[in-house]
Amino acid sequence: MAGVSATRAPAPPWALAVAAMLSVQLGAALSVGLMSEVGPAGTAWLRLTAGALIFLALARPPLRAVRRRDVAPLIGLGVTTGLVTVAFLSAIERIPLGTAVAIEFLGPLTVAAVRSRNRRSLAWPALALVGVVLLTEPWRGEVNLPGVGFAALAALGWGSYILLTQRVGDRFSGIGALSITIPIAAATAAVVGVPSAVGQLTVPVLATAVGLAVLLPVLPYALEMLALRRMTPTAFGTLMALEPAIGLLLGLLVLGQTPSPTQLVGILLVVLAGAAAQRGGRRAPDPDPDPEPVHADVGLPAEPSGHTGPS
Repeated sequence: MAGVSATRAPAPPWALAVAAMLSVQLGAALSVGLMSEVGPAGTAWLRLTAGALIFLALARPPLRAVRRRDVAPLIGLGVTTGLVTVAFLSAIERIPLGTAVAIEFLGPLTVAAVRSRNRRSLAWPALALVGVVLLTEPWRGEVNLPGVGFAALAALGWGSYILLTQRVGDRFSGIGALSITIPIAAATAAVVGVPSAVGQLTVPVLATAVGLAVLLPVLPYALEMLALRRMTPTAFGTLMALEPAIGLLLGLLVLGQTPSPTQLVGILLVVLAGAAAQRGGRRAPDPDPDPEPVHADVGLPAEPSGHTGPS
């Protein structure tokens, strides 16, 4: 009877999605400690390298299935992932985690609005931008422009990441694509990460990097894919709009970054804009669909979430 009840009470899909978001933002918050040792670029390189090794251990890269037209999207996704990771970590070194996540969230929010057939959907990125202004409080004269700039770069990269993920996800399912793109991301981050981390590669530093890699991207990816098995992409995307608020919460609990009342209103506007944008942000049918996606050695569903990776 115990076994039957266990099978009848799986974790609800929304709980898996929330757990994925918590893992992402916890990984970001805990990365601050490692950044004090090896810098944001070194942290990005170590975390991505550890993640690449984990994915390579879980699945064999489907290199034989790669066609010439797949090469550019795969390389582009890997390079984008590496650059966004470096940019986002550089941002949270300078500005609060919740603010950085909200600015980065403008990227996928804009993609969802632009791809909508309803022009009124363009109002949602504008509303989120108002929320970001309330979060940064420029009227106080204390805006960290480099931090905001790195977060904006991460937003641009995350928007590109989603488009590339959808393209790659049409061809490779499960973790097959990640076993190719994450090593490329690690190599990209190595350009600036190796000089930053050299001389600091102690056993505790390496162990911390492996733990952070489990928090992001390994665990969130698995949780998201399990959630997507029982959720529509629209429902999943709407729930993901909570991520800036989760970033704000973990910034408070882990890093002691206390938001002002104005900043709380700002994060609320970003979350509302993100949830509303999902209503019209569905992907248009592909007029030239690719053949059946290539499955990796580990059996996971083919739907790309467009979430895990950049941060």
